[in-house]
Amino acid sequence: MSESELQVKIYAPFRTYYEGPASSFSAVNATGPFDILPKHKNFMSLLLPCNIVVRAPQRPDFTMPIERGVMHVKKNQVIVFLDV
Repeated sequence: MSESELQVKIYAPFRTYYEGPASSFSAVNATGPFDILPKHKNFMSLLLPCNIVVRAPQRPDFTMPIERGVMHVKKNQVIVFLDV
């Protein structure tokens, strides 16, 4: 993993929905829509119902509707745990 990309994992208790590199991650929390880019500060948030979007170089965008989730960002890693 380079300093210019994120490593994203989106999963639930019995399934991994996405795991791999990304250039950005987008979702919605209580303050509104937001984006996570490489070198983002450490961040934790509850996610609200929205479409989460993972943009990866040379791949189609990964888009997934969610009802709720918990997200943790640290050292260019975005981890999203879904309650589905």
